[in-house]
Amino acid sequence: MFWLLPDTWTPHDEAELVAGWRLWLELSDRAWPTASWDGTPSGAVGPLRELLDACEEIESTCRETAEPSAEFTDIVQPLVLCASAVLCLWWDDHAPLDSTRAKALHEDLRRFSALAERVLTLLSAHGGWTELDVARRRPA
Repeated sequence: MFWLLPDTWTPHDEAELVAGWRLWLELSDRAWPTASWDGTPSGAVGPLRELLDACEEIESTCRETAEPSAEFTDIVQPLVLCASAVLCLWWDDHAPLDSTRAKALHEDLRRFSALAERVLTLLSAHGGWTELDVARRRPA
């Protein structure tokens, strides 16, 4: 599934700029399983649950100052929907992966990561931290 995102994002105030920065940081850190992954599907999607919690906190904090722009909401909502779909499929699967389930999990995570990369690019390009995004993508 291809998720629609706005073509641009212009933070309408300092709070939204900070919210975009926080979202970029959270998404950079929590969109993929860590090295401590236990090999189960539920372990692989655990960081997505943490990302959803972070998205809720970011939006709530942003709303304390003013209502987020439609553009910002249109950036966050597809992330929440896509991550939620993956979580619904795998959150309670604690069994070790076989090749068929590994392929299905990989495809679900690939779809989310493709959206995450588009959001990261959009946020960095319009938030003013493009050079940091380029450095994040550079091989170690």
